[in-house]
Amino acid sequence: MPHLRYICASHNQELAVRDGLRMRRLIEDPWYKDRWPHVELTRDQNQKTKYENTALGFRQCSASNSITGARADRVIIDDPLSVSDAMSQQVKDTVNTWFCEAVPTRLVSPKRSAIIVIMQRLAEDDVSGTIIERGFPYDHIMLPMRYDPSRAMPTMLGMEDPRSRPGELLFPARFPIDVVERDEEIMGKWATAGQFAQAPQPRGGGVILTEWWQMWDKPTYPPFDYIVAAVDGAYTTKTENDPSAMTVWGIWTGGDQTAQVTRTYTPDGMMAALERTYKQEHPKCMLIYAWAERLELHELVEKVRETMNDWRVNKLLVENKASGYSVAQELRRVYGYDDFGVQLMDPKGQDKLARLYSVQHLFSDGLIYAPDREFAQMVIDQVAVFPKGRHDDLVDTTSMALRHLRDIGLLVRGVEWTAEVDNSRVHVGSAPEPLYPV
Repeated sequence: MPHLRYICASHNQELAVRDGLRMRRLIEDPWYKDRWPHVELTRDQNQKTKYENTALGFRQCSASNSITGARADRVIIDDPLSVSDAMSQQVKDTVNTWFCEAVPTRLVSPKRSAIIVIMQRLAEDDVSGTIIERGFPYDHIMLPMRYDPSRAMPTMLGMEDPRSRPGELLFPARFPIDVVERDEEIMGKWATAGQFAQAPQPRGGGVILTEWWQMWDKPTYPPFDYIVAAVDGAYTTKTENDPSAMTVWGIWTGGDQTAQVTRTYTPDGMMAALERTYKQEHPKCMLIYAWAERLELHELVEKVRETMNDWRVNKLLVENKASGYSVAQELRRVYGYDDFGVQLMDPKGQDKLARLYSVQHLFSDGLIYAPDREFAQMVIDQVAVFPKGRHDDLVDTTSMALRHLRDIGLLVRGVEWTAEVDNSRVHVGSAPEPLYPV
């Protein structure tokens, strides 16, 4: 189809021209001419940046942000961001705006022409991330270095990852395991996550590591002693804004209250130490449900109330800000008779990052659990990339709920729980006599 017109763009024109020259050399090679003699380049338009053939097809080589003035049947965008570009929020925003607002207008036929994006993942909000997050009608082909069956799925075009074993390498002839492990060590976890695993985690993120979450693999939840929910209300349906979000958390304890006493004796028979090991387990917390949706105020109130009743939530936490105050006020007005309380939470000047850091130790101590469910993975992923992720609504509800449980004493670290149990078993005795009569 020599009549097709191509615009090929990259993050700089030098790379676009490099690939364009390779294609031109191929077309001018005798091997190609023997097989497709009808494809012939014109003499008056045969430059490195643009060349045409006698059927009026052409290839134009451009840098991102510079394809205005031409239209094509195929727009191919190869690596619209460099590694350094991905570290600049301003550059990422500029490239995303160009992709969403300029590229679609460069098609010869808006219905039949195609846009192709080929890239490694460098940030959650790069061009591929924008396509996925906004649900654009693109066919997504994703091939990580190590096979991950949980992320593999056939595409609309019928393409399917041919691998079957978890961790199987993509191209072992070129990238054998020793090379992959060497490069992963050199690149570090952030670059490896994006460029190898195609699951970017931003530099500077990682306040809460994914491996700190404890996975709950049983089919049913344990019996919860207290259930709390937190909501971050935006009540807007605009796709460029953060959605409203809600997470539900349960507290439970296990074990009994018996103590095992261990005595240690010296050679002469004297007791040297007395150790108590209590079987009672300290409280743990589980994420039991979550959602994030763009809703109007009345829809948001209905969604929150439905979630509260479905999970028998004891208390709802709402941040004391303009939108949160409206949500809390509306819930109290319309559903004040329901069996749950609504409490406005004042962050007291702490920013979102400080609030998440204040509950970091609960994750690192292994107190926070999550089921193997899609909604839980959504929360885990957003928390993992904070503060450099696209959205932070689920992060806000996470820190709000866990800080509340911590402040009211329902969620304490293991060493604190053990100390509390020990103190409760210390015999205080009767109160001493006062020195003077009162």
